Amino acid sequence: MKIRLTSIYVDDQRAALAFYTDILGFITKHDVPLGDNSWLTVVSPDDTEGPELLLEPADHPAVKPYRDALVSDGIPLAQLAVDDVAAEHERLSRLGVVFTQPPTAIGVGSVAVFDDTCGNLIQIVDRIPTGD
Repeated sequence: MKIRLTSIYVDDQRAALAFYTDILGFITKHDVPLGDNSWLTVVSPDDTEGPELLLEPADHPAVKPYRDALVSDGIPLAQLAVDDVAAEHERLSRLGVVFTQPPTAIGVGSVAVFDDTCGNLIQIVDRIPTGD
């Protein structure tokens, strides 16, 4: 069993696509029109056949209270792996990304949390090599 696809709810698919590609550096994998929306996925440029992130419209009635509660409590909706949280924090901050939590050591690595401008908090995480 493998993780091939996971979803993140977004307020506006086109704005989300711009943020996730132009700012975060993902590339578009699928952009298939489906009525008013699209089947819109992005992937890492380092692993184009790897897991896809579906930028899913947030129009289901359950999404708003769920995301509002997470944001209110400072809980990220998703986590993304990076090589170096501090370097990525610096790069993204220069691009205008707003962080709600600066780089923070957590023992086995570091984390930071940013607002993805699409209604979500996203955590970036790295790991300290253990030599195993």
